Amino acid sequence: MQDALQKAVMFMLAPLVRLLLRHGISHADFSGWARQVYVDQAARHFSIDGKPPTISRIAIVTGINRKEVKRLQELATSIDTGVSKHNRAVRVVTGWLQDSEFMTSKGQPRVLRYGDAEDSFNKLVKRHGGDVPARALLDELVRVGTVACEGDRVKLLQRGYVPHQSEEALLDMFATSSADLLNTLDHNLSGELPRRLQLSVAYDKVSTEGREIFRKVSAERALVLLRELDKELSPHDLDVNKYPSNSNQDSHRVGLGIYFIED
Repeated sequence: MQDALQKAVMFMLAPLVRLLLRHGISHADFSGWARQVYVDQAARHFSIDGKPPTISRIAIVTGINRKEVKRLQELATSIDTGVSKHNRAVRVVTGWLQDSEFMTSKGQPRVLRYGDAEDSFNKLVKRHGGDVPARALLDELVRVGTVACEGDRVKLLQRGYVPHQSEEALLDMFATSSADLLNTLDHNLSGELPRRLQLSVAYDKVSTEGREIFRKVSAERALVLLRELDKELSPHDLDVNKYPSNSNQDSHRVGLGIYFIED
């Protein structure tokens, strides 16, 4: 079992290590980060009888000595990948592409006006972005190259929130997407029910022509599917749709991710 786990983890780590090497991150740096995550996850998920684990318990679970565990726990461990900010940006751009008030008669996203609360961009953000300020969201969309501004006019440049011009935002998305996938895989391996959706399609020997055809077709169909699913999920978003105070609704992060496979 340990041999199989070792092979699986080493295979999974390969793209992560490529990313780290490309950014000049040494093995020592990564090792330090890994120790910190070991301590954090042991404290969060390996308690006994619901009680917070002691330093000794964490040291036993992780194999890290008690002094180092104590030191790591005293470090600032808050990890903010900008998930909330990016999720709001995604919702606003999706609303721009799907809400008829912000589209032309031909189904294209309108050029919107930014300014007062009744201006179209401000209304878009209020309707689809929750309580985020319109100015802050506009600055983010401009920063990552999703929109362009000419005076008070705001034009959508991408058919989705794809922050090509911001490596920081792309790294945030890398962290979120890879963690989402690994959390699903870990859940399914744990045997906990119900299992989460985990599907893929891939062939080992596809021609160059076939690759390009599939790249185009998969992107088109995936976009259609995600837009349909967004219409199903968005009415249940507690940021935008307020439920009665007595409805006892818990809050969950729920979604579906699609990615292209190529080696």
